[in-house]
Amino acid sequence: MDVEYDVIVLGTGLKECILSGLLSVDRLKVLHMDRNDYYGGDSTSLNLNQLWKRFKGEQTPPAHIGASRDYNVDMVPKFMMANGALVRVLIHTGVTKYMSFKAVDGSYVFNKGKIHKVPSTDMEALKSPLMGLFEKRRAGKFFLYVQDYKEDDRSTHKGYDLTKLTTKELISKYGLDDNTIDFIGHAVALHRDDSYLTEPAIDTVKRMKLYAESVARFQGGSPYIYPLYGLGELPQVEFDSEGKVCGVTSEGETAKCKKVVCDPSYLPDKVKKVGKVFRAIAIMSHPIPNTAESHSVQIILPQKQLGPQIRHASKFIAFVSAQAETDNPEKELKPGIDLLGTVDELFIDTYDRYEPSNDSSADNCFISTSYDATTHFESTVMDVLSLYTKITGKTVDLSVDLSAASAAEDDI
Repeated sequence: MDVEYDVIVLGTGLKECILSGLLSVDRLKVLHMDRNDYYGGDSTSLNLNQLWKRFKGEQTPPAHIGASRDYNVDMVPKFMMANGALVRVLIHTGVTKYMSFKAVDGSYVFNKGKIHKVPSTDMEALKSPLMGLFEKRRAGKFFLYVQDYKEDDRSTHKGYDLTKLTTKELISKYGLDDNTIDFIGHAVALHRDDSYLTEPAIDTVKRMKLYAESVARFQGGSPYIYPLYGLGELPQVEFDSEGKVCGVTSEGETAKCKKVVCDPSYLPDKVKKVGKVFRAIAIMSHPIPNTAESHSVQIILPQKQLGPQIRHASKFIAFVSAQAETDNPEKELKPGIDLLGTVDELFIDTYDRYEPSNDSSADNCFISTSYDATTHFESTVMDVLSLYTKITGKTVDLSVDLSAASAAEDDI
């Protein structure tokens, strides 16, 4: 090939596709390639036959499960915050012109052996069975503070400098108990562990505001939306004598380039393992119990993430995800699976997580981080935006018209 590209993107996972779109919007010359004979990389969607083959070999799915073509099961099941960064990036790249979204019915948290609706406003906090009467009043005041907080309006700060005050210190001023702190931190602010308690409170307050604003956007039961229809010879990266990328060779031809973007699988010697994710995929004939017959929900077990449930005709698909802490996926996923009720079919998936270990400024290789166990795309899109800035030296303008991404009100 005589053509030289500004950037070659390897892999068609969500992150790589978004970066390819962002770079193309900037009028860079981009070549997008994939080693697989299917689209989507690690975040691909499978029909029933493909799902069965992946986890059960050559067996044929039983007839009572339904037709293969009626299934579209995401291998990285995540929701989008309705007001979140990913929706803004998709609008920025124009992708929303070709996508339809569905508002998720509800967001729940598992607490003291029961499933509860997650309160996101002061009024919902007052009605929540998660707290006693006096705790509700205290929590209501805290939600009201967060709701009214504006970073550029010091009159809303009540004398607190959230860039210096830790989350634990801020919450202590409202006298909230550990149980309330737990569901606020993990089910509303969506922190993955408890390290946020000792970090500046500004991040937690921004996360809580995003949650509340996303709920209000479609006035539904949750802050989430999701896409209605889901998400050859190996390409080899070539380097020059100085160790900088200079092209990609595939099927005997080399495409020259200045920079390469890829997922960790393309450059295994430039990444390091940072963890493992366990995931169960369940096919059911009923909604998840105790979620008001909701057809699409998220349930969070603090410190353990449970994924979304998506309806398919008379069948339901549920995902249970957790950051691995042992070598026993069945045991770690059991608390989430037990919430599902009767399960028709169950698949257990395990995958390693990697992050780049190279110096991208030296070799011009920009490698994405593997998908985590969370049930939302906020951490995913932060990785994308970080890579975009490293590649271009610019930041993405996310001040877009959010009405360009609307959610369907009818059920699928």
